[in-house]
Amino acid sequence: MRRGQQPPWVVSDELWAEIEPLLPPRSPRRRRYPGRKPLDDRKVLCGILFVLHTAIPWEYLPQELGYGSGMTCWRRLRDWNDAGVWQRLHEVLLGKLRAAGRLDMSGAVIDGSHVRALKGGPKTGPSPVDRRKSGSKHHVITDAGGIPLAASLTGGNRHDVTQLMPLVDKLPKIRGIRGRPRQRPQRLYADRGYDYDCYRRQLRAKGITPVIARRDVRHGSGLGARRWVVEQTIALLHWFRRLRIRWEIRDDIHEAFLTLACAIICWRRLQNSKS
Repeated sequence: MRRGQQPPWVVSDELWAEIEPLLPPRSPRRRRYPGRKPLDDRKVLCGILFVLHTAIPWEYLPQELGYGSGMTCWRRLRDWNDAGVWQRLHEVLLGKLRAAGRLDMSGAVIDGSHVRALKGGPKTGPSPVDRRKSGSKHHVITDAGGIPLAASLTGGNRHDVTQLMPLVDKLPKIRGIRGRPRQRPQRLYADRGYDYDCYRRQLRAKGITPVIARRDVRHGSGLGARRWVVEQTIALLHWFRRLRIRWEIRDDIHEAFLTLACAIICWRRLQNSKS
């Protein structure tokens, strides 16, 4: 971190202006025995981002930071995820990227990556690449420039192709300019793991041209020039230490972190487009 630069978990005024309107209204406090006043939402969000960036256990969140207890941050992460805050934030930022001309929907790229799940839980399974140890998979689809459009979580033993159509169906309707929202890319690039003709037919039925490497063709097809962007995006997601290893037993909490990280990547792309 450069001298004078804010830590990445400190929420800037500009980012907070995007998030605050999406938060659900708080229930009114009781008149009798109101209890302790709730901690400011912005500070709690800083605590959530601190855990996302550092992977520190919730119970060890430093109190001197002023972000509240780890359990307070955990509850807000859960409640805001249940309210759809992270998904709406992701869609809002995708719309702003489209309005800025930074979203390239001429093509999309899909891939998956394995992470270890040390505590087990739903959406885990014996990993075929890690001596059958418990693991999960992050499945990501990006635009042609590597901006994350959607992500999902499955067990480590699930084949990548099983998430092809679910991720395509999960693509949000992206606004940002006048006219009909954009949802479908023109082409979809994928590696040999997605080489099934039945899925090619399903993509064409949705108006998407599949560009998928064939298993019986030797390497050097040239698709690497298109597909590297999704590998870069997965690397950016795993730059958030909480996503490198799955520590959460509850799958919804890990998915909340995954969606929030996608939104943060979009926010950084948007900020770079302004500089």
